[in-house]
Amino acid sequence: MMTTAAHQAAARDNEPAVLVPFARAHLEGALKLSQEMSWPYRIEDWDVALHLGHGFVLQHDGVVIGTAAWWPYGETHASAGMIIVAKAAQGRGYGAQLMDALLTSARPRTVALNSTAEGIMLYRRRGFVPIGVIHQHQGIPSEDCGAQRSSLVRSMAASDFEAIARLDREATGLERRRMLDRLVQSGDGYILQRDGTARGYAISRLFGRGHVIGPVVAESPAEARALIEAALARLGSVFVRIDTSATSQLGEWLEGIGLEQVGDATTMILGTPAPSSGPARVFAIPNQSFG
Repeated sequence: MMTTAAHQAAARDNEPAVLVPFARAHLEGALKLSQEMSWPYRIEDWDVALHLGHGFVLQHDGVVIGTAAWWPYGETHASAGMIIVAKAAQGRGYGAQLMDALLTSARPRTVALNSTAEGIMLYRRRGFVPIGVIHQHQGIPSEDCGAQRSSLVRSMAASDFEAIARLDREATGLERRRMLDRLVQSGDGYILQRDGTARGYAISRLFGRGHVIGPVVAESPAEARALIEAALARLGSVFVRIDTSATSQLGEWLEGIGLEQVGDATTMILGTPAPSSGPARVFAIPNQSFG
């Protein structure tokens, strides 16, 4: 006969998972979940994501077994990410449950995300279509990669915030002031200035296994490279990650300075993409969740 303890354990296994809003009390559980997936988030990265956005967790017997989050950019657009289901709980429809809750919360905004190969069908079934590819570059850069500093690039000052918000809106078509404000406060910023006007910016900050450089917004690959070189010169020999689009024309250079391409993600969208007005455009993203 099954013991009482075994009966109780079996009963718990058969209980449905509970979907609840993502709260600070779930941060430790979310961190363990991302560690199981070998995703390099720190507790601070989860905390920033929760501070800036909204989300849901699935709990089973008090344990976080799934997460999904989204970040509003004004009233018309949003990004989604941190969509994880514990390995032992996969194949039970939990990913679909999390995604449906997220879309109910975020819509009718247009929603963009960067998908792993495993997640593409989940999103396709909900109407997402692929629009690009992100390449993840990382490593410890070569010692001389930031040696040639451009005279056009300087450190960002607090008074530059309106300029970077304008540049970001030109490049993305999105209203991301709240996210930018948080990233600027937690990192080092750089401005590329020509003819007395800010024409590009970059932000470098602690994230994951080391530092991430992004967003990087500029008018050309050469100017994006100048901004990245300024950030690398400040960082020195530390682990750096840069997520850039496959069309950025930066991949070969990044490989050459020691930031190898270690993975990719498919950018997908549900709805109408935001129109960018340029000439500034995005050369690196803040991370694959924020887009």
